[in-house]
Amino acid sequence: MSRTFNIFYAEIQTPIGPLTLARTKQGLCAIEFGQGENVLTALANWSRKNFLTDRLLHDQDALAHEMNQLEAYFQGERTQFDCELHLVGTPFQKLVWQALLNIPYGEVRSYKEIAKEVGAPKAVRAIGGANNKNPVPIIVPCHRVVGSNGALVGYGGGLEIKRQLLLLEGAPIEQKDS
Repeated sequence: MSRTFNIFYAEIQTPIGPLTLARTKQGLCAIEFGQGENVLTALANWSRKNFLTDRLLHDQDALAHEMNQLEAYFQGERTQFDCELHLVGTPFQKLVWQALLNIPYGEVRSYKEIAKEVGAPKAVRAIGGANNKNPVPIIVPCHRVVGSNGALVGYGGGLEIKRQLLLLEGAPIEQKDS
C-alpha cells in the first residue's frame, strides 16, 4: 500500500515578504519564507523526506483558513491561531514546539527559560536546534525566543523579520543585538 499523498501549498504576500504555506489533510505542516521555484524545490525535498511524497499541488482554497488567520495577525487583529497542525519532528522537537505555543503574544522567553520549561535545563543548545527546525514559524512562535540578555539571536527568516514580528506584537526587544 502506497503512503503517497498530496501536499497542498499556497503563497501569500505579507508585510515581512512572501510566505509559502503547505498542509496535508491533517493540518498545516510548513511555512517557508519566500516563494517561487527555490522555495518549492526545498519544500518538495522536505516533503519527500518527511512524508515520502513530493506531490505538491497549488491550492489557495485548501489553505484559506490559515491565510486568513495570518492576514488578521499581520493587521493586528489576531493574537492567537487556531490552525490544525501536522508537525513532523522528533519527540524532543515537538516538546519544544509545544512550549513555544505557550509563549503569549507580545512576550518573549529565553532559550534557557524554554529549556527549564521542557525539563532539560542544560539543553539550551538543543532548544536552539529545535527552534531552528520549527516547520511552521509565526504560527508556532519561535520568533518569541531571545537570548538570555534579551538580544535577538537566530531566526530562520533572518533577524530583521524576527524584529518586525516582535514589534508587531509589541514585545520588549533589545535595541542592540549581540
